[in-house]
Amino acid sequence: MSGKTKILLVDDEKTLVKALKFNLEKEGFQVEEAFDGEEALKKAFEVNPDIIILDLMLPGLDGFEVCREIRKKKEIPIIMLTAKGEDIDKVLGLELGADDYMTKPFNPRELVARIKAILRRSSAGSAELRKQIQAGPLSIDLLQHRVRLKGREIDLTAKEFALLSLLASNAGRVYSRDQLLAQIWGYDYFGDARTVDVHIRHLREKIEKDPGTPRLILTVWGTGYKFREEP
Repeated sequence: MSGKTKILLVDDEKTLVKALKFNLEKEGFQVEEAFDGEEALKKAFEVNPDIIILDLMLPGLDGFEVCREIRKKKEIPIIMLTAKGEDIDKVLGLELGADDYMTKPFNPRELVARIKAILRRSSAGSAELRKQIQAGPLSIDLLQHRVRLKGREIDLTAKEFALLSLLASNAGRVYSRDQLLAQIWGYDYFGDARTVDVHIRHLREKIEKDPGTPRLILTVWGTGYKFREEP
C-alpha cells in the first residue's frame, strides 16, 4: 500500500464517492475519504495525500475555505469539483491555489486523466541550467525552490515558483499564455489561459513593490508576459 499514490477524495455525496473510489482504486490509487470540510482538513494533514479531489459545496467549511487552509501549510495538488459550472467559481478556486477544476457531472476516466497529468507535472520538475537568479532585491534559488525578496523568504505555490523560474531564467523573452500553459501545466492540461493570468497576478502581489505597476513581470499587450531584462 505504501508505494501507491494516495488520493484524498472529499465530497458529501456518498454515492459519488463510492463510484469514484471504485474507479480510482481500479487504476491503482490508494483512496482516503472525507465527507465534510473539517474531516477534509484533518485528513489532509494526517494522511499527507499526493493529491486532493475537493468538492466545492461541503457541509461546514466549504471547498474554498478548505483549499485556503491547506494552501497555508502545504502544496498538495488540488482538483476542485463544482456542480455550478460558473466561471466565478472556477476563477476563485484557481486564485485560492487549486491546480484544476471539473464541473459535475463528469466522466471518471477524465478525472483519472487529469490526476495522472497533474502528478506527472508535479514529479517531473524543471531542468534549469542556472542554480541562482538575482534580479535586484529578488533572489531565486532554482535547486532549493526558494525565493527571497530583500532577504525575506517569499512563500510561493508550486505553479507560481515554476512560472517565476521559467520567466526569470529567460529574462526578456516573451511567452504567450498558451506557451506558459504548455510548459508549466502541460499540453494535456484541460483549463484555459485565464489560469495563467490568475497565477501571474498572485506572483506580482508577492514579489512586486507595486503590483499595479509591475517592474519585474511585465505584460506584453496582445501577446503574454516576460521578465524584465537587467538594465
